[in-house]
Amino acid sequence: MVRLDITDAGAAGLTAADLPWLEELQGRTVVIKFGGNAMVDPALHRTFAQDVVELWHAGLRPVVVHGGGPQISSMLARLDLEVRFEAGLRVTTPETMDVVRMVLTGSVQRELVGALNAHGPFAVGLSGEDAHTMTAVRRPAWVDGRPVDIGLVGEVVDVDPRTVRTLLDEGRIPVVSPVARGTDGEVYNVNADLAASALAVALEAERLVLLTDVEGLYADWPRSTEVIERLTAGQLDALLPALVSGMLPKMEGCLRAVRAGVRRAQVVDGRVPHALLRGVFAEHGPGTTVVPDPAPVSHRVPDDGPHDATTTNHEAGPRPATEEVGA
Repeated sequence: MVRLDITDAGAAGLTAADLPWLEELQGRTVVIKFGGNAMVDPALHRTFAQDVVELWHAGLRPVVVHGGGPQISSMLARLDLEVRFEAGLRVTTPETMDVVRMVLTGSVQRELVGALNAHGPFAVGLSGEDAHTMTAVRRPAWVDGRPVDIGLVGEVVDVDPRTVRTLLDEGRIPVVSPVARGTDGEVYNVNADLAASALAVALEAERLVLLTDVEGLYADWPRSTEVIERLTAGQLDALLPALVSGMLPKMEGCLRAVRAGVRRAQVVDGRVPHALLRGVFAEHGPGTTVVPDPAPVSHRVPDDGPHDATTTNHEAGPRPATEEVGA
């Protein structure tokens, strides 16, 4: 069911060389985290919805996990409640949690579902609470080596993907709010990047695409704006401790996904129109792409005589990240 034509491809910055990905991705699940400026810019919001529907028409199975940070912060300010972040995560008191649920599932999700359904009866909204889709425990956090209390912030420990799979099988586009039930009876605010990563793993997704407000992972921020285009899980793991807080959960989500079976995870600039289509379909997508570590290559001496055969394993792939890129 490939519908994306050359006009759409050209508008997205794709070339004829990229289009073979369409066939390879037929029937595959792609989990997309929607956030950043694209959520508050009406034109980018419409373009994003159009791109998601194009993925559906092209035969993919898109799942959207949305954030809502700017909207939550705005509502907290209106209610004169504190807005505070630690270790890149929102400090969530019980009062803040009430606002998080209200904004994410009652406002942000409704707008996104409406934008997608402007193109047809595609989108269905649900929360991670629904049908116990996501279960979380309280997430610890550290700043400068010391523990900090970030309140009702959850770490996803279990995903039941059956409801999402049912919607996909029915030809729908699930739109998921990153709120999870707790094993202790609490309701937790889950970082949308990490929620998208956990859902991608549970769905055995082909791709994870995280939209953000920067071009990608910078090699030497703030001294340089050079973007690291591609790196392996091992290279990213080496860089992770030195990342600034805003990028930390995004790259942590990418690392978890590719190490658990997702074939490609990307951070793309959601401020650029059609960045989603380019991220999914282009062989060399924009932003930063994380791929699994290469499998060790085994070299065995042929058993062509009475001598003892030996096996040597060599780590294939590029040099360690610390030799190639800065933090």
